[in-house]
Amino acid sequence: MKSDFLKYQAQTTPHPLAIEISQANGSYIYDSNGKQYLDFVAGVSANSLGHNHPKVSQAIKRQLDKYSHVMVYGEFIQSPQLNLAKILIANLPSPLETVYLTNSGTEATEGALKLAKRFTGRSEIISCKNAYHGNTQGAMSVCGSENQNRAFRPLIPGIKFIEFNNEIDINQITTKTAGVILETIQGGAGFIEPKNDYLQKIQKKCNEVGALMILDEIQSGIGRTGKFFGFENYNCIPDIIITGKGLGGGMPIGAFISTYEIMNSLKDHPKLGHITTFGGHPVIAAAGLATVEEIIQSNLIEQTLEKEKLFRKLLVNNEILEIRGKGLMLSLIVKDADFASNIILRCLEKGLILFWLLYEKKAVRITPPLTISNEEIIKGCEIIIEVINELSNKK
Repeated sequence: MKSDFLKYQAQTTPHPLAIEISQANGSYIYDSNGKQYLDFVAGVSANSLGHNHPKVSQAIKRQLDKYSHVMVYGEFIQSPQLNLAKILIANLPSPLETVYLTNSGTEATEGALKLAKRFTGRSEIISCKNAYHGNTQGAMSVCGSENQNRAFRPLIPGIKFIEFNNEIDINQITTKTAGVILETIQGGAGFIEPKNDYLQKIQKKCNEVGALMILDEIQSGIGRTGKFFGFENYNCIPDIIITGKGLGGGMPIGAFISTYEIMNSLKDHPKLGHITTFGGHPVIAAAGLATVEEIIQSNLIEQTLEKEKLFRKLLVNNEILEIRGKGLMLSLIVKDADFASNIILRCLEKGLILFWLLYEKKAVRITPPLTISNEEIIKGCEIIIEVINELSNKK
C-alpha cells in the first residue's frame, strides 16, 4: 500500500511516517503487521477519549440509524447539534451563550475573524508572532510564521503581529482593531503559557478600545489543561472562543462561541453572513456530545493535572532542557532539532508515537488521550528515557 499511498494521496511532507494502520483501540494503534504503538499524540490532540471509545462509537451508530445530513446548518432543529451547543454553554462562563458549529478548527477561525469584523465594523486583526490558527487563507493570514506564509502570499490584508507575552506590544491594540486573536497556550511555538496575567491585560486593553478578544482553544480546550477550557486557568473571559480537535472525540468538528449580541450580527445585513453545509453534521455532533458528556461526567479533567505531575516526575534527564505546557499538553525541549527528530523516530521504532511541533524544532510533542492510564504513562516515559540515553551514548 505504501507505493499507492505515495502515488494517489497528496502528501504534506517529503517524508511521511507511512505506518499502515489496521486498527486502533484505547491508547494503542496497530499496523498491518500487528505491531502495537502506544499513542502519546492522540491524533494531534484530537482523540481526547483515545481510539474507538465505546461511548463515542455507540453515539455515532445510534445517530446513523436515525438520520445523517438533512439540511445546511442552522435551518432544521437537530437534537445532536442543539444538545452539544447546550452542554458547551453550560460549562462556559457568562456571557458566552451561543455556539456556531463548523467542520474543523480552521473553519472556526475563519468564522471568528469574520464575526469580529462584522460586529465592530473594523478591519484590523492583531495576532501573535509564531501563532498557528489553521491553514485556510484567512486562518493562515493570522499565523505568525513567514516561513509558512511566504509561498502563499498575498494573504488577507490588515493583519498586525505582536509578540506573545510582550506587554509593551499590547499598546498596538487601538480603536482601529476589530479583534485580537491569540492561542491560550501557543501551540506550534512550543506550548508557551501566558505569563504575568498577560491574557487579562489583553482583555482589559480590548475592552478599553472596543476590540474583541478571540481565544483559540483548539488545542488547549476540552479538558486538556485541567480545566474544560484552557483560558479558565488564567482568569479571563474572551469575547469569542474557537474550539475543535478534542471536541469531536476523533471526529472532524470545530466551533466558535460568543455572546448573543455579537453572534447575532452574522444572521442579517446580509442574511447568511456565515454559512456551512456540513458544519454541525448530526453524526459528528452526536460524537461530540458523547465526548463532552464523558469528559464532564468523569474525573478526566482533574486527572490531567495528576498525570502531568507523573510525566514531569518520570521525564528527568540532563538532555531534557525543559518541559513546557500544562496538563496533557506538554512538550519536551531538547538541545536541537536533530536530537528532537531522532527521539521521535527512534521511539517510533520502539512502539511509541511522539510528534513534532510546527515552529519549535527543538520540541517533542506529548499530547496523549485524556484516558491514558498511569501504567501507560510509565511505559512510554521509560521508552523515552531509554532512547535519550541511547542517543546520548552515541556522541
